Amino acid sequence: MKAKDVMVQDVVTAKADDDVAGVIKLLIQHDISALPVVDGEGIVLGVISEADLIRREEIGTEERRPWWLEALTPASTLAEEFARSHGRRVSEIMTTDVVSACEETPLGEIAALLEKHRIKRVPIVRNRRLVGIVSRSNLIQALASVPPRSIPAVDSDRHIRLEVLDRLGAQSWTDFGARNVIVSEGVVHLWGLVSSEEEHKALIALAEGVPGVARVSDEMFQSY
Repeated sequence: MKAKDVMVQDVVTAKADDDVAGVIKLLIQHDISALPVVDGEGIVLGVISEADLIRREEIGTEERRPWWLEALTPASTLAEEFARSHGRRVSEIMTTDVVSACEETPLGEIAALLEKHRIKRVPIVRNRRLVGIVSRSNLIQALASVPPRSIPAVDSDRHIRLEVLDRLGAQSWTDFGARNVIVSEGVVHLWGLVSSEEEHKALIALAEGVPGVARVSDEMFQSY
């Protein structure tokens, strides 16, 4: 799936010269945490988010430093922080380094962008113009809409076991082998020692992902 398959097209936006108080009301009204900032032609200029509004003079959360640390802080940093905490226009506090994607971007890449940049949504642009937005919730909705994989009835226990072993052999993070895997009536029995809880969970997930598996019987325990 791609961004165009899940993106929201009716995007709530802000303008650079909008009043910050009005933007705060929009965030609350629409129950969202950020707004793309666009110009008159829809070109994305920035994003204003909850993170940009945390340090505000009105609620006493503006950045405060000891005098000696402030003396060592670059003037440009101090000026930027002052603008963010006291600015009344969106242009004064918005983030201009925008992480965006295009309509053809695969959802896997969208997820990587969200994770890498620790953000909750990505504007989708076409020739720099905003055409939609993809949020974490859109990815969850996409996951929920994927139908369960069909399980071929002809898969035998032997074929299931061979597939499990084949997938295990392709993994560099485990040496779990044939002696630890038994399949009976579609149930994969995993038994023996594992080196960590992470390996434990990953082995179960690997077995569950094999077509034909009815369930996984967890008979593993962690070594100490």
